[in-house]
Amino acid sequence: MTPASLGKLPPFDPESDDLNVVVETPRGSRNKFKYDPQHDLFELGGVLPAGMSFPFDFGFVPSTRGEDGDPLDVLLLMDEPAFCGCLVRARLIGVISAEQTERDGKRERNDRLIAVSSKCRNHEHLRSIEDLNQNLRKEIEHFFVSYNQIRGKRFKPLGQHGPTAARTLVNRSMTSKKRPKKRK
Repeated sequence: MTPASLGKLPPFDPESDDLNVVVETPRGSRNKFKYDPQHDLFELGGVLPAGMSFPFDFGFVPSTRGEDGDPLDVLLLMDEPAFCGCLVRARLIGVISAEQTERDGKRERNDRLIAVSSKCRNHEHLRSIEDLNQNLRKEIEHFFVSYNQIRGKRFKPLGQHGPTAARTLVNRSMTSKKRPKKRK
């Protein structure tokens, strides 16, 4: 798949109804990568300080737009890290609702979806964010708080919600008017 086709991907795979996630930053990386649709490539967006790395793969849902103007963000639980630009089909398990304050004081919602790779072995039992260990949920929130603090922003978690709320967020954020039907 070429980067130019990323914008044509639907948020959900039409056959499996799994969420399409494009990995920007692999788990364990200090480098933060981001997709640049204007140039159709992934570029280095920043580097985390020594001792800090992404706890899981981090990416976005194609054909969506959040309140911040960017595609919806996804933290993706997998057995091993993927690579930058990899398409991973995933199961939504929840969302961390959050308010982000930019350096200029502007506030906006910048929620983080949580998903599990459909091919995952170690996390295949997870169906809801509530199935995650409470300490891990706190660590994930703390990562986003710290990550934004380093960048001069404030990330304020507002709550954690399950897969239904996550799916609703994706549906509301779709840039295409065509909405997929949820499989039964």
